[in-house]
Amino acid sequence: MAIAMRYAVDEHEAADILAHAFVKMFRSIQSFDVSKGNFHGWLKKIVINEALDVVKQRSRFSSVELETVEEPSVNNSVIEKTDAAAILALVRRLPPATHAVFVLYAIDGYTHREIAEQLNISEGTSKWHLSEARKILQQKLTAIKT
Repeated sequence: MAIAMRYAVDEHEAADILAHAFVKMFRSIQSFDVSKGNFHGWLKKIVINEALDVVKQRSRFSSVELETVEEPSVNNSVIEKTDAAAILALVRRLPPATHAVFVLYAIDGYTHREIAEQLNISEGTSKWHLSEARKILQQKLTAIKT
């Protein structure tokens, strides 16, 4: 559920993502191969893929190309004063495509190449969405401070 919540706009959508992921898992359990990895990793991948399907349905990815991105900076004291639930709420309010790229990169640890393959976008577009997410979050976190 925690993985689904990262990509969902609310708990109901996360529950739907998780339910569909479990259906997919049960339908393909016979294809799980212990020699290729552990069950947790396999199930995590199913949940992430299901979440990305939902994100793709509710958003259109822009085809912005950007190779160099200026990294926005956020004052660490602002982050320290903000609880995790408030930060997650801010992340959920990002535009859907930007939200998906941010979660894949910053939380789940995917590379821009992997994100581009997952979402059928270019690496430059993935970098742009990450930069946009950071810029928006910086603005919102700064607004919380004031």
